[in-house]
Amino acid sequence: GTPVHAWATDISQLFTTAFTLRDHCWHRRDLSARLAVIHTLADGRTGANWGAGTAGIFQTGPVVTMNIRNDIATQADWLARQEPVYLLSHPSNIRELARYCLEQEITLPTLGEVVTFGELLVAETRDLARRAWDLEIKDVYSSEESGTMALQCPEREHYHVQAEGYYLEVLHGDGRPCAPGETGQVVVTALHNLAMPLIRYAIGDYAEVGEDCPCGRGLPVLKRILGRSRNMLTLPDGTRHWPSFPTRTWLKIAPIRQLQLEQDRPDHIQVRLVADAPLSTHQQSQLIDVLRESLGYPFNITLELLEQIPRTANAKFEDFISRIDV
Repeated sequence: GTPVHAWATDISQLFTTAFTLRDHCWHRRDLSARLAVIHTLADGRTGANWGAGTAGIFQTGPVVTMNIRNDIATQADWLARQEPVYLLSHPSNIRELARYCLEQEITLPTLGEVVTFGELLVAETRDLARRAWDLEIKDVYSSEESGTMALQCPEREHYHVQAEGYYLEVLHGDGRPCAPGETGQVVVTALHNLAMPLIRYAIGDYAEVGEDCPCGRGLPVLKRILGRSRNMLTLPDGTRHWPSFPTRTWLKIAPIRQLQLEQDRPDHIQVRLVADAPLSTHQQSQLIDVLRESLGYPFNITLELLEQIPRTANAKFEDFISRIDV
């Protein structure tokens, strides 16, 4: 989670551009349409082209941008006025937008596709997008250090490794490669970046290897991206797993807008939450019980009500953070 500086060459950037164009072509996007982008580098400008991935190659429709640090109500109002066909943002932001639109009955009728990047995309977020806007999310697996490593298959929810640019391995703890259906650590070698060679770089992510895809593209398959090691829960007996506490389990307790869990000790979880009103003693007790059941252990849980949960330096949001050394 520490920000790093990464150097790249023109050749490696050329491959990133090619993978961006491949993503557009795979998903048959209308390049003449309006694209809305909400992320940390956006400054509110409107451009005549979608960006570096298409500039000088295709004449696209306009791109409109908004900084992700704006509140969700402001973002939703802005999207309704901009009427985009495509929306690009982080999964955590899309989840909150979809929830808000469902609550406020905002339909965004022009929106035809959502593209996510930069964070773990979970099934709950895909489901919220279907319910809110009746559309599918298309995800991109990338990193600041390496670039675009895998694209979602246009026919399924799994990912195709961009093997022309990366040698990506999924390995067991002892270094053995994982077979289809097995989960391991992602290790990536960037094939074209001679400015900052990354050879068998353990990126911190875990993924499940998939079977060959019947779509015929012939590229290696990642069935699921499971998350980073720093987002794993550690039980007192040393067992580790990625926790799941979907919004449906706690939204019915209180008007909670956002929830973040941090494990700072083997038996303790700090819970930060944003809510429309302070929780009653009964609601706090209910929330603690639901979280204990979801986490699979009777942790000591401390609740902290905040006006806003800060994002990381690169404007990402993590539902669960582990401070346990393993």
